[in-house]
Amino acid sequence: MTQRLVLASNNAGKLREFGELLAPLGFDVRPQKEFGVPEAEEPHVTFIENALAKARHAARLTGLPALADDSGICANALGGAPGVYSARFAGEPKSDARNNDKLIAALATQADKSAYYYCVLVFVRHADDPQPVIGEGRWDGEVIAEARGAGGFGYDPHFLVPSLGKTVAELPADEKNRLSHRGQALRQLIRKLQAA
Repeated sequence: MTQRLVLASNNAGKLREFGELLAPLGFDVRPQKEFGVPEAEEPHVTFIENALAKARHAARLTGLPALADDSGICANALGGAPGVYSARFAGEPKSDARNNDKLIAALATQADKSAYYYCVLVFVRHADDPQPVIGEGRWDGEVIAEARGAGGFGYDPHFLVPSLGKTVAELPADEKNRLSHRGQALRQLIRKLQAA
């Protein structure tokens, strides 16, 4: 029996990833727009606070369990920027191309191109859940100026995983799901849910 779970996002890439990763557990992951849920405010400076706010917002408006993530790319030479501002780094409207251009320009004069993807996932059973389940993941790499690969989304074509010699956009979906910050966070979350 499948259980509907509202994903507090309208990002098609995230929906596809979470759908693939959660389907074997019996979850039918649906985007919040399917329920007419508007995007939540993300006023916080930390990933965890934003993810919790988004999960509670989606659960409150749908009456369903909700899953939210807040994730982004953090460049070490930029003090962790763009961080929570990754999706809107170059302003509104959101644009992957402009975000990538801005990040590459900001790192152009920096010797240190290292960066990491970071993800916090929050699962709430209901809007006022006093014990949200939280998973975290981090994926280290470096930012390269030239885009490589046609897969993934966001910063993936510019995020090189040195140990693989490939950008995230060059990885098959199953390998990305296994290695990614989001995959790590989800596996941690699933372990916690199974132990509860």
